Amino acid sequence: GKVFAHVVFLLQVTLSSHLHRLVVTMKLALAALFAGSAAAFAPAQNARTSTSLNGALATKEDLMALAEKSNPVLKYYDPLELATTTIWGETNEATIAFLRHAEIKHGRVAMAAFVGYIVQSNGIHFPFPISTDGSPYPFAAGSPPEQWDALSDAAKWQIILFVGFLEWFSESAGDHYMRGGKPGAFPKFSDHPELIPHPVPLNLFDPFGFSGGKSEEQKAEGLVKELNNGRLAQIGIIGFLSEQKVEGSVPLLKGLVSHYDGEPMAPFG
Repeated sequence: GKVFAHVVFLLQVTLSSHLHRLVVTMKLALAALFAGSAAAFAPAQNARTSTSLNGALATKEDLMALAEKSNPVLKYYDPLELATTTIWGETNEATIAFLRHAEIKHGRVAMAAFVGYIVQSNGIHFPFPISTDGSPYPFAAGSPPEQWDALSDAAKWQIILFVGFLEWFSESAGDHYMRGGKPGAFPKFSDHPELIPHPVPLNLFDPFGFSGGKSEEQKAEGLVKELNNGRLAQIGIIGFLSEQKVEGSVPLLKGLVSHYDGEPMAPFG
C-alpha cells in the first residue's frame, strides 16, 4: 500500500538530496569524511592483507596496509592523526572501527544518492502511483531536492523512520563493529527474526546470495573498490548540491544542474 510505495520511492530516489544530508549530519559526516583520510587512505610498507580488516579490531598498521591498496599514489595520509586517537573513552582500536564503519556507511549512502540524483534528474520513475490515492511520483516538480520538497510530510516521515529502523537494526544485531565485528557489515534479517516485526523474505545486503561463493581475496578487493567508489560518490553528490545552491561553485557542473532556492539541510522546510 502507501507505506510500500514510499519505501520503493526511497530506493529509487535515495532519499533525495535532503535526506542524504540529514543522515550524514546525524552520523557525524565530518568524522566519516576525515575517516577517509585516516582509515582508508592508509597503506603500509608492505602489501599484506590483514585479517583484522575482515573481523577483529584493526590497528593503524592494518589501515596502512589497506591504504596501499586503496590509493597507491597518495598512500597513508592522516593529517589529523585520527588513526591514533580515541573517542568516548574507547580504545584506539574501537575508535578506528567506528571511523571505518562511518566511512563505509556514508560511502554507500553517497553512492545510492549519486545514482538516485541522476535517475531523478532524468525524470525516470516507476509507472505506478506513489500512494493509494493515485498520486504520481513527483518527477514533474523539478530537480531532486524539489522532488523531495513535493513529498507530503507523512511520506517523508515514513522514509526517515524506515532508515531509522535500518540504523537501529544494524546497531542492535550481530557482533558490533566496535566490539570485534566487521565494520560495514549489515546483519542479516534472517539471523535475527526476534528483532523484525514481520517476516522479511530477503536480506538487505546481498539478498540473492551472489557473494556467497566469493573468496576472502575477492571480498578484500571488493572492499577496496567500495571504499574508493564511496569516496568519489561523496564528492559527487555534494558537488551536485553545492552547484544547485551556489551557482558556479562547481565549475564543471555549471549549467548542468538547475538552481535550488530551498534549504538542503531542512527536510521539512
